[in-house]
Amino acid sequence: MAAILTVDGIHKSFGSHQVLRKVSFTVEPGHVVGLVGPNGAGKSTIMKIVLGLIPYDRGSVTIDGVPVSITSHRTLGRVGALIEYPGIYPFLTGRQHLQLFAQGANKKQRIQAVVHDLGMEKFINNKAKRYSLGMKQKLGIAQAFLNEPALVILDEPMNGLDPEAVKQLRDLIRAKADAGVSFLISSHILSELEKVADDVLMLNKGLIVEQTTMHAMVNQGAEVYLVRTADDQATKQALGNASIPIMESPQGILINHEDLNDVLRVLVMSNIHVEDIAHVQHDLESSFLDMINSGKGGAVDANAR
Repeated sequence: MAAILTVDGIHKSFGSHQVLRKVSFTVEPGHVVGLVGPNGAGKSTIMKIVLGLIPYDRGSVTIDGVPVSITSHRTLGRVGALIEYPGIYPFLTGRQHLQLFAQGANKKQRIQAVVHDLGMEKFINNKAKRYSLGMKQKLGIAQAFLNEPALVILDEPMNGLDPEAVKQLRDLIRAKADAGVSFLISSHILSELEKVADDVLMLNKGLIVEQTTMHAMVNQGAEVYLVRTADDQATKQALGNASIPIMESPQGILINHEDLNDVLRVLVMSNIHVEDIAHVQHDLESSFLDMINSGKGGAVDANAR
């Protein structure tokens, strides 16, 4: 089956700063693709290019075989998206937002369905100026799903969501993917992305350095350690000052096995009590650490996302 999204050899610079180099990937029908990378890697730039929001220097982007550029948006009617922060009109209710953006037939039924799927019934008729961050995020996600798109692009969709809302979103994404909808999702909550993605693109310094299935990624067996201390904030600050890459998790701080001796030295010198160190199973977070630790990629503008 032909890919719904094809990105081929994209290069992008802002002035003299090159932010993307030879970026190529596909998204297949019914697949959830996770886009992973550190801040400044170019994740949001890729998504904006796919949506025709910013121009690119070289390469091509097609959706369903139809070219997409800043001057050609013919196929974007089949795409739903949430990029960075949702656009909110403070004096409209959530329902009025959805009514404003709804297209085609059965608008009322589709609005009711997405409100139910995302658990928005309690606040959908309130004005958006009274919404919390999580409510605004849900409204932006609802707009992305509203018109039954074939491709959904979500940039950090779990920002501001509580654990129950994260699970609702995860279940909705998987249900839509099982029905044939395709997804391109970036998230810094890698443990959640791991639960929903079929494929992974790892982006570092404007270059895709890893492209594989989630199953292969979590079974490739790198060594990672979970460190628990008496003061997580002091630990993060001390390791950050020492330029040691870390990844936060609910249980503590993840480090690459190659950094273990340096981590212990820094913590001892900082008088931070270490409560536990444990070897953990390889997962997306540890793959991310491997990538950062390896230094793969090239020069890139630190302001790119």
